[in-house]
Amino acid sequence: MVKQTIFITLTSLVAFAIGFGLWYGVFRTSETPIVHSLYKGGPLVVLLLAILIMLLVFVVERYISLYGNAKGKSSVQVFFKKLITLINNDDYDGALAACDKQRGTTANVLRAGIDRYREVKDNSAIDGEKKIQLTQSAIEEANALEGPLLERNLIALSTIASIATMVGLLGTTIGMIRAFAATGSAEGGVIDATQLATGISEALVNTAFGLINGILGIFFYNFFVNKVDAFNYTTDEATFEVMQILKEKEGI
Repeated sequence: MVKQTIFITLTSLVAFAIGFGLWYGVFRTSETPIVHSLYKGGPLVVLLLAILIMLLVFVVERYISLYGNAKGKSSVQVFFKKLITLINNDDYDGALAACDKQRGTTANVLRAGIDRYREVKDNSAIDGEKKIQLTQSAIEEANALEGPLLERNLIALSTIASIATMVGLLGTTIGMIRAFAATGSAEGGVIDATQLATGISEALVNTAFGLINGILGIFFYNFFVNKVDAFNYTTDEATFEVMQILKEKEGI
């Protein structure tokens, strides 16, 4: 939890620094009209840039975590087929070794259950039903530990999507206020075109940035939530089948 807080804090600080550098150092001095117009979006562009950078960092972190660490070293289907064969042959040491080699969410959860069953299976003081209960408890404990790792930073993605839209709307409002102020302060019916254009530009730039961040945040949040659900389903299905095999061995 502490590491996660430090990670988010550092990401935020670096994102703000990069955002300010882009806004003041790149957009302000750019001779390209489109790029320079981003500078006219005002200081809120710095915040929107920081939000965009944070979003990209969280997306990369979730991708590496889910597709690299949680998935495991090889195909879950191939691993599970081998694991079932080892359990049916009462080769629990081999099953644990296969889980250690595979790693990933499903393998970690199954390993906890298999390890607990191996410890109690030869204990004559414990009946078969109790052995199954202990095994199930070990699986549930491991699953409870793996769950937060799968869902980490998903709330951050959802929050970013909401905040980005609100910040963009705030920038739009400020820009329109400046645009109307330019028309209201016109002398002799002559509107200051520069102030009017600046206000409209600020409104449009912030609107665009806010929508881009919001759309990306919602898309990736839903994408990763579906992936986490798929992992949970695979793990539940695998643990159910393993438990059925162990119940048969205990005559339950």
